[in-house]
Amino acid sequence: MNQSSSAGISRRALLGAFAATAITAAPTYANAAGFLRGGGDIRRLQMYSGRTGERIDMIYWIEGTYIKDALTEITHFMRDWRNDKHLTIDSRTVDIMAAAHNLMDINEPYMLLSGYRSPETNAMLRRRSSGVAKNSLHMKGQAADLRLSSRSVSQMARAAQACHGGGVGRYSRSDFVHMDCGPVRTWGG
Repeated sequence: MNQSSSAGISRRALLGAFAATAITAAPTYANAAGFLRGGGDIRRLQMYSGRTGERIDMIYWIEGTYIKDALTEITHFMRDWRNDKHLTIDSRTVDIMAAAHNLMDINEPYMLLSGYRSPETNAMLRRRSSGVAKNSLHMKGQAADLRLSSRSVSQMARAAQACHGGGVGRYSRSDFVHMDCGPVRTWGG
């Protein structure tokens, strides 16, 4: 059954053209969504630090391109507040944080508890707590410990896990979630 329109285009040809357009557009959409659900064409990160009093609310990615100055500002914001040292924050971690935030459909900024940690800070924290990893991804700029007052640890962890982008640790007693871009894994309760 091959019906033609008055312009001489068959239904099959029209569907074929639509399919070709969808396939051509697919790489652009794949770049926009990234490896995370909820990424979108624009990626935004909102955080504040109770330690420094600083706030950040910025678009760091548009139409498949990271904004270098925005990532630099995020790196500064997520520095080790104890000694003012910093290391470039891995954009994959930023993507996980932004996508999880987007999946929770909230406007409240994350409270950043810990981003980059210098080896000195990590060693000091290990002496105080058995829950601090010796080779923590915080020391590589690949992890963040975050809190939201409007969402439970379980809700935050489920959103981060839905991204399938890295590790998610639940720290219910301390009321925060660890997100990193390392191997996909979960821990805590």
